[in-house]
Amino acid sequence: MDRVVKVMHIEIRGAEKLSFRERQVVVMKEMGKSTEEISRTLKISASTVATLYNRARSKGYEVVIVLPGDVLGLFQEEVDDNEQ
Repeated sequence: MDRVVKVMHIEIRGAEKLSFRERQVVVMKEMGKSTEEISRTLKISASTVATLYNRARSKGYEVVIVLPGDVLGLFQEEVDDNEQ
């Protein structure tokens, strides 16, 4: 039996405005990593992580989650509420 996997994509709009380090921090933050985890991974202080994240936020990036329409049920036939 073949299984089709639906994939969601996360897009960071305005990433071109960010420095390389700011992008690293933003991606890790958006993945749910803590400041301490990011600090250890990037080998920088927690205060530097906070500074980079705040600087990135001030530049106005935007995180967008893109889901295929069929995942949201947009392309299914309408079901009459009385039929359920």
